[in-house]
Amino acid sequence: MTLDEKLTELHGIRDATHYRYVPAIPRLAIPELRITNGPAGAGPDGAGPQPQATALPAPISLAATWDPHLAIAYGKVLGGESRLLGNGLVEAPTINIARMPQNGRTFEGFGEDPYLTGQISAQEIIGIQAEHIIADVKHFAANNQETDRRTVNEEIDERALREIYLPAFEVSIKEGHAGSVMCAYPKVNGVYCCEHAQLMTDILKKEWAFTGFITSDFHAVHSSAESAVAGLDLEMPTGDYFSDRLKKDIESGKVPISIIDDKLVRRFRAMMQIGVWDRVPMPKPLPEKENGEIARQLAEEGIVLLKNNGLLPLKMAEVKSVALIGPYAQNASTGGGGSSHVRPLYAVDPPDGIRQKLNANATLTVLDGSDLDAVTAAAKAADVAIVMIGDHDREGHDQSLELPGNQNALACAVIAANRRTVVVLKTGSAVLMRWIDAAPALLEAWYPGEEDGNAVASVLFGEVNPSGKLPLTFPKRVKDTFAANRGQYPGIHKVAKYTEGTYVGYRYYDQKRIDPLFPFGFGLSYSKFAFSNLRVNPRSLEFDVANIGAVAGAEVAQVYLAMPSSAAVPQPPKQLKAFQKVRIEPGRSAHVRLTLNERAFQYWDVASRGWKTAPGTYSVMVGSSSRDLPLSAQIVIGQ
Repeated sequence: MTLDEKLTELHGIRDATHYRYVPAIPRLAIPELRITNGPAGAGPDGAGPQPQATALPAPISLAATWDPHLAIAYGKVLGGESRLLGNGLVEAPTINIARMPQNGRTFEGFGEDPYLTGQISAQEIIGIQAEHIIADVKHFAANNQETDRRTVNEEIDERALREIYLPAFEVSIKEGHAGSVMCAYPKVNGVYCCEHAQLMTDILKKEWAFTGFITSDFHAVHSSAESAVAGLDLEMPTGDYFSDRLKKDIESGKVPISIIDDKLVRRFRAMMQIGVWDRVPMPKPLPEKENGEIARQLAEEGIVLLKNNGLLPLKMAEVKSVALIGPYAQNASTGGGGSSHVRPLYAVDPPDGIRQKLNANATLTVLDGSDLDAVTAAAKAADVAIVMIGDHDREGHDQSLELPGNQNALACAVIAANRRTVVVLKTGSAVLMRWIDAAPALLEAWYPGEEDGNAVASVLFGEVNPSGKLPLTFPKRVKDTFAANRGQYPGIHKVAKYTEGTYVGYRYYDQKRIDPLFPFGFGLSYSKFAFSNLRVNPRSLEFDVANIGAVAGAEVAQVYLAMPSSAAVPQPPKQLKAFQKVRIEPGRSAHVRLTLNERAFQYWDVASRGWKTAPGTYSVMVGSSSRDLPLSAQIVIGQ
């Protein structure tokens, strides 16, 4: 390759016919690389109109399934459709930790816990790349807020970086074998992520032995030589820095040609290994029906039952009239906004899904909720009222936790008018609920995707027993989050100080002894489960989970570890270290065996810059959520 040819392959181009595109070099049989966005389904790709694709439920819903097997299925739909649309790389998954629920892109990620995030991410990557398309894990690293995202400097101590914000990326590389990683917009400790040598070269490429390539987030590059030497391999979407400027740096000797060659080898190797190199992109029809069925199952499995006074499941024979009310009651919530937007192949709206569950002589009244007098009258006249409220979070904007518009007043009015009211939330993150005490039943459906109407109706009427669990904490008040301290979020003078250290998510609520509205890992069922017979060894444990209810269901058995804590190395009260979703028939039990790897017992030692196991007593806790752990035992290590 000539130097100009090499430079051509280090950045994307944008013109009337190309976007998210790295050109081919026919002389050398180097193929083009077409790129699509895609954390929630194949999204924006080329310069033309965005193609249609299966609108999967939001990734936060996938995390709520707590099911790595479903993550593979999610990845196969996403990767397979991205490939069929003619692409070679899909910008997914998004695995930034939900440091606080106000982040406008919380819906694109997998929640607040690094272990859960890593397990879901690795399996989704395996699913994507099984379809012979490169997964691009993003955004590396700590892209945790939309406010000032392109300029904010995040001051993060080394231990928090290693224990909270980097583990899911490490697992995505070591277990998921991701072919590429996307560097993020912000600065971490004073250095932009896309010119951060410690993150990209020292940790990612050397320590984790990452053999793939690093792409930039769009227009996230601020230098040529600095970014090239630090480890960035591909500038997107164009060559503002990795073309003429980089050529001068190479010719002057600031950037050795060996560094340039390494960048090309990394990308070409990934394209060859994953099956992109020899495939000519030829758009083909998508398996709409088959993938729609998978999207429906994913949405059903991600729905979380947060409250139920016995109203749910609704019984078809007993429901003669339904008032379906609210701004999210008429059209399917197919996803959030921004670069993750998917143009759905089709959409099942809530009224269509619910009508299928009603008897032919039952009536369904649908109102958007704008007229509270009409809402009250309709709710009073109905056997059951279903109020669907929510939000539409999007890239580029954080959210306040308050439901927009008059939705709180709407929920209060419907609940007051009909004691048989089900509230269905369609949100991208946690929201505040001033009406929660009065609500008889509550479902969190997230953004269910194109199968919204069918999936939510299946859970409401008991065809599906809900088994989702929250992948993030729902706070009672804004002041219970980091937004209470402007220095922590969104930052002062474009500096956000992560003074909470490792106390993120439920770790923070536990340490501060703050009662959440709903805790991490929480989710009810139409059945009941009991845990018993815990036995532990230093590296493994086993226990029984019994279905003591009347219907078949699934429970997520969660294992938390309390590590020895000291003034020198303080530890959160507990940390998630293992989980398993088990499906059990009524009256039956499941025997669960789980292994804890060495990392489960380790913390990052700043002095030695490595992982260490503290000698002492470790408490193992098992149960159905971070605040419901009926089984416990102790392990002594190194004493």
